[in-house]
Amino acid sequence: MSKGTILLVDDEQTLLESVRYDLEKEGYQVAIAENGETGIEKLRSGCYQVVVTDLKLEGLDGIQVLKEAKTLHPDSMVVILTGFGALDSAIDALRMGASDYLLKPCKREELLQRIGNCFERIELKKKIRLYEKILPVCCVCKKIRDDRGKEPGTGEWIGFEEFLVHHSSLDLSHGYCEDCFRETKEKKKR
Repeated sequence: MSKGTILLVDDEQTLLESVRYDLEKEGYQVAIAENGETGIEKLRSGCYQVVVTDLKLEGLDGIQVLKEAKTLHPDSMVVILTGFGALDSAIDALRMGASDYLLKPCKREELLQRIGNCFERIELKKKIRLYEKILPVCCVCKKIRDDRGKEPGTGEWIGFEEFLVHHSSLDLSHGYCEDCFRETKEKKKR
């Protein structure tokens, strides 16, 4: 079973093949692209959890690959790998959504660690989304904890109707269900 999908974009064929080998050995499913254009084509035709791209490529550069990756797959993590390390380019890449920035040559272990960190963040984001979909309801009084816009677990406990008014475009109508209607009718007869 694959640990995850990775797209490698670099114009150095030897580097591509050696990094691909290392990543596949670790259990990742890896696709390669020899330039920015091919990288973007692969991004358009498939979904990769992590994209590792060189910054300096002939034609479309790594920044363009980064932008396209974040546009097509906003949750994907992009690692910039470059031999031309300048602080400005690193800051620009990180501001545009890069998850990490590494200078070539980097040690195999360092690259594997950084890519592993990306996959850990992906899993954490999935868990956060899962928990965001859970609506805390009191098992006794049935009030709902409204955590929206607040730190999870710190929201105010409010009634169901109030929650719907604040978090839904529905208009509420009050009436009786059949059981409550019968019960109310029986009480009035007594």
